[in-house]
Amino acid sequence: MRAILIDDFGGRDRMRLADDAADPLVGPDTVLVRVRAAGVNPVDHLIREGALTSYYPHVLPIVLGWDAAGVVEAVGPAVTAFAPGDEVYGYFRKDFVRDGTYAELTNMRDTALARKPATLSFEEAAGVPLAGLTALQTLRDALELQRGETILIVGASGGVGSFAVQIAKAGGARVIGVASARNADYVRELGADAVVDYAAPDALDAVRDAAPDGLEAIADLSGGELATQAIELLIPGRGRLASIIAPPDPAPLEARGCAARYLFVRPDAEDLRTLAAMADAGELRVHLDAVFALDEAADALARVEEGHPRGKVVLRVGQ
Repeated sequence: MRAILIDDFGGRDRMRLADDAADPLVGPDTVLVRVRAAGVNPVDHLIREGALTSYYPHVLPIVLGWDAAGVVEAVGPAVTAFAPGDEVYGYFRKDFVRDGTYAELTNMRDTALARKPATLSFEEAAGVPLAGLTALQTLRDALELQRGETILIVGASGGVGSFAVQIAKAGGARVIGVASARNADYVRELGADAVVDYAAPDALDAVRDAAPDGLEAIADLSGGELATQAIELLIPGRGRLASIIAPPDPAPLEARGCAARYLFVRPDAEDLRTLAAMADAGELRVHLDAVFALDEAADALARVEEGHPRGKVVLRVGQ
């Protein structure tokens, strides 16, 4: 199969297109997927650089990528939920790093896959799993966001943030998005009630003006000072902050009687079905910042690393 491999860790020059990469194995509980499109995520360059070797065993050579949408090619003998020809999508993170999704074929346990949203193209669907699961699990599990609450979403125009704004609004929350000035209209189109420019000198005052009664929740999806500064706006005894960047310092939150949580996203088929239902109901749309060919994977990853994309970057792998 054709695939984007790395033989050792380093920069984009380590990425190579192989025409004869080994096909993934199919175990008893495994689904083999012919990839139509693969999502490109910031974690991909961390894997390429070897930055996650303390989290997962890595087996070189590595096929990069954790997101995909495609068509079932084959299933193991214990698989009953899927059959060849089914259109599926998923977050293909395993317990070790080797068989990724920047490839014509990839594999995953059947319990981590779901049927592709019917209303989304393969490219759109490939942009959902990691970012969409992260957004959903942050809002629902880490923050326990409730209808009528006000949330500050830091990084609202990125891959995770774009989904978080839509999911929060669909759940009846009031959303203040933090993004660059150039992305303000985009974040409003996603449904944000107010947008704050993180680079403005009065950014914290702008959040205060947008939430005069305080914040119930802060979702830190991109890092930066504003998420930390906005802790003073959390409602004492009720406020919560969740970060996907790093475990937050609990001290300033505990001083206000507020909760701190770090979220590390998990593959979850039921959550993928939830996201698919939202997409098919018109509650979740996917903005594709750029679509690249498989042999342009290095350029696609550069776009994610350096370009601050609006929404998602994906690879078109097969037809």
